[in-house]
Amino acid sequence: MVPSAPCQSGGGTGHGGEDQPGNKRIRNWVIPPKANGEFVAAMENVLATYEEPYNPACPVVAMDEQPFQLTREVRRPIPEARGKAKRVDYEYERAGVASIFDFTEPLVGWRQVSVRNRRTKVD
Repeated sequence: MVPSAPCQSGGGTGHGGEDQPGNKRIRNWVIPPKANGEFVAAMENVLATYEEPYNPACPVVAMDEQPFQLTREVRRPIPEARGKAKRVDYEYERAGVASIFDFTEPLVGWRQVSVRNRRTKVD
């Protein structure tokens, strides 16, 4: 996807997650180990990479993966009625796992999202 180039950068992920659906008080984030200078230096290197000016010979491409559990209803939902919201039973059946891959090159405004029906070593 991206041609290899002799680039000098720290690489890595400083993953700041989105709010979890249904619970706005939980956020995913990389929590650094206590008193770990090597970890802090690596995160600073990642941030410095994003501050570098655009260089077409050395693109900065970020990748994120999100596994997603697929479910199906066990009981038929009750449709909404006047004054009552649609009711869906809490019980569900697992229907597998999919993976969502997000690739971005923020300095040029490029983004590509790929959804896979299953997660394999090749992905």
